[in-house]
Amino acid sequence: MTNLFSIHNIRFIVLLLLQVLILSQVNFMGYINPYPYILFVLLFPVKNNRILFILLSFILGILIDMFLDSGGIHAAATVTIAFIRPASLKFSFGAVYEHNAIKFGNVDFGQRITYITILTLIHHFILFLLEIFNFSQILLVLKNTLFSSIFTILLCLLITIIFSSTNKK
Repeated sequence: MTNLFSIHNIRFIVLLLLQVLILSQVNFMGYINPYPYILFVLLFPVKNNRILFILLSFILGILIDMFLDSGGIHAAATVTIAFIRPASLKFSFGAVYEHNAIKFGNVDFGQRITYITILTLIHHFILFLLEIFNFSQILLVLKNTLFSSIFTILLCLLITIIFSSTNKK
């Protein structure tokens, strides 16, 4: 249990530092920003305490907000995907989720892409909707959501593939 706890602590810290020190400086074409810190929410164990999980998601989001001076939008988006994660897990993995037997290294690649895509699109839509906060700019929100989501999904898949292959050796 302590080994599992320390893995999640390390993941939390590494993703936080990666986001605020390196990836927050990335801005392709003015509107493409990667946000792979959501991997903490995506990869958190299914069987753990839900209230603790939502609290940790809030802490991660608010720390990102404090470093990036973004006023709570990351916290709102991160807590939202943490809250709706069970529905996304059930949709993406079906019976495997209902039996609490999900191991992300062992699931089908298509199911993994579906799961990451759903939560990334929701996270980014909420993030950019709150950032722009103007209904007349909905096309800009959708453009930012689409392109940043594509980049984040690719980065998240790359990170999970790299670290899952090192765990199997």
